[in-house]
Amino acid sequence: MTREELIARLKGYEWTDFECKKAQRSVPRDAYPTVSAFANTQGGWLLFGVSEVNGQLQVSGVDADAFDRVQNDFLSALRSGQKLNQVISAEPHVYELDGKRILVFHIPELPRYQKPVYLKGDPRETYIRRAASDERITDAELQRFLRDNAMRPWDAETVAEISIDRCFDEETIQWYRQLFYRRDPEQRQIEDALEFLREWNFIVEQEGSMLPTRAGVLLFGTDHAVRQLLPRPILDYQRIDTRFDQWSSDERWHDRMVFEENIFKTWRELVAKYRRLAEHPFSLDPATLRRNDDPPDYVSFREAAINLLIHQDYGDHFRKPVIKFFTDRTIFWNPGDAFYTESELLDPTEKEVRNPSIVKAFRRIGMSDQAGSGIRAIFRNWRGLGNVPPEIHNDKSRKSFEIVLLKQPLLTDRQKEFLQTVGANLNAEEADVFAFAAEKGVVNLTDIRALTSATTAQAKALAGRLTHQRLLVAVSEDTFELAPAMKQRYGHDLPVHPDTPEVTPEVTPEVTPEVTPEVTPEVRLLTVLKGEMSRQQLKVALALRDDEHFRKAYLLPALEAALIEMTIPDKPRSSKQKYRLTHKGKQYLEQNQ
Repeated sequence: MTREELIARLKGYEWTDFECKKAQRSVPRDAYPTVSAFANTQGGWLLFGVSEVNGQLQVSGVDADAFDRVQNDFLSALRSGQKLNQVISAEPHVYELDGKRILVFHIPELPRYQKPVYLKGDPRETYIRRAASDERITDAELQRFLRDNAMRPWDAETVAEISIDRCFDEETIQWYRQLFYRRDPEQRQIEDALEFLREWNFIVEQEGSMLPTRAGVLLFGTDHAVRQLLPRPILDYQRIDTRFDQWSSDERWHDRMVFEENIFKTWRELVAKYRRLAEHPFSLDPATLRRNDDPPDYVSFREAAINLLIHQDYGDHFRKPVIKFFTDRTIFWNPGDAFYTESELLDPTEKEVRNPSIVKAFRRIGMSDQAGSGIRAIFRNWRGLGNVPPEIHNDKSRKSFEIVLLKQPLLTDRQKEFLQTVGANLNAEEADVFAFAAEKGVVNLTDIRALTSATTAQAKALAGRLTHQRLLVAVSEDTFELAPAMKQRYGHDLPVHPDTPEVTPEVTPEVTPEVTPEVTPEVRLLTVLKGEMSRQQLKVALALRDDEHFRKAYLLPALEAALIEMTIPDKPRSSKQKYRLTHKGKQYLEQNQ
C-alpha cells in the first residue's frame, strides 16, 4: 500500500479489507480477532495509530516512546503461535501523517489447509471478515472450514452404510463407460460394472470389505443411495421470466426443477432442459461441413454448470446450489468457495480442487478439460458474444461461489460513438478496455484480463499504453480511472479521484463536445433508495458491479451532502449498516421529481 492509497482509504467509511485500531501505547486485544478474520478470508490491512471519532477515521498516532514496543509485541505474538493456532507472517509498514507515526500491517490470507485460524487454542474462537466487521464463526461455518482443511478430500472417503450391491445405477455406469472408451480406446476394456468402478477407485477395499466412495455414490449412485448420502438436492434449477432488478424473492419462479439424482443424471437432464429453451442457429463447420447447432452461449453455460457440479461442497447439507435464468442474466450459485482469487482463476495453471475424484471422473470423458481452463473458457466465449465480462463473486467468509453471465453488450452505441471521437490509435483490445472504463469509470488489472485473456504483465502493459495516451490515469498499482478530461467528454457522473492529476488527452480539437451530466450519482442513489437499504441492495438497484466505484462515486458524496444517513451512525463499519434518506434528501427528491 502506498502513502497515497493509505490517505485515500482513511477518507472512507467502510472497508472489508481495512481495519483501524488506536493502539497508542499497546497492542489492543481486539486486534487479534481481526488477524483471525483477515487470515481466514481474503487478507487485509490492519492499522495502529488511527482512531474513530464520530464515525470518522482520524490519525492519532502511536506514541513515540512506545512505537518499537507495540510493533515488536504484535509481530512476536503473531510469530509465537501462542495467541493464534497458526504462525502469521505480517508485513509491517511505517507511515508518518500529520506529524504522527502509524503502523500498517498486511495480514495475508492463509491456505485452506491452515484454516481456520483461531484464538486461545479454541476453534470456536475463529473469526471471519464480513463487510467491515469481525464476526465469530458459527458451528456450521466452522464445519465448512474443517472439511476444506482435511488432507484427505471429502469425496474420497468411503461410505460404510451403503452396500455396493445395491447402490449403483447400471444405466449411468453404462453411459459413462461408452464415453470413457470412446475417448480413450487404448484403455483396458472392463465389462463388469463394479470391477470398472473399482479400477478407478470409486470402490475401494477397506479392512477386507469393498466399500463405495462418496464420489462413487454421487456420480453413479441410484436415486435412493444419493439421497441417503446427501439429504439435499444436487441442484435447484429456476427459470424466472423477468429482469433481475425487477424480481423479488417473494415472487414465484416460472419454471423449476429440483435434481436429486446422481451428478451425471443431473447433468444430462439439465443439458436437455437447456437445449429446449435455448436458440439453435444453423451453421456449418467450414473444415468438416458438419452441422453445428449448439446455441452461441452453450460453452459458457456448459462450463459454468460443470463448475457448479464438480466444485460444490457436498459435505454442506444445509445449502443447495442454484441456477437462476433471468431474461438479462444467468446466475450460478454454489456452496463452497474457490481456493483462489479471481485473478488466479484466470491463470492457465494446475489448481487444487475440493473434489478431485469427481473432477477426474469428468475429465476422463472430456467434460472437464485441462485444469484451470473452465473459467477462462467462460470468459472467452462470453467475450466472443460481445458481452461484458462475467462476474465472479468468491465469498471467502460465507464460503460460497457465484458466476453471473450478464446479457449486456460490452460496446453500446454511446460507447462506439465516443470511441470514434477520441482520436487515439487503439487496437481492438485497447478499445474494449477503454470502452469498459468509459462506462464504469474505473478498471483494474483483473477486469483487463477478463476483457482480453491477457496475462497480468500484458494487462499492465495495456493499461500503461492507455495511460501514456492520457486516456486513463493510475490511482494504484492495479486500478485505473478514466482521465478527468475523458470523464467530462463522456458526460461521466464519476467524481475525480482526489489524487488524480489533471491531464489533457491527445485528441483532435474539433471533435471535443462539451457534455454536462444531467443526473449526478448521488441523485441516482436517492431515486432508488426505498426505506432502509444495505450497500449490496443499493448496488443491485443501481446495476453497479464495482464496490469501490459505488463507494466513491455514489455513497460518499451522498453522505457528505447529508442527502442520506446511516442507520447505525456510531458503528459506520457494522455489517448490519443500512442507509436511508435524510429530510434534506427527501426535500431534494420532492423538488426535482
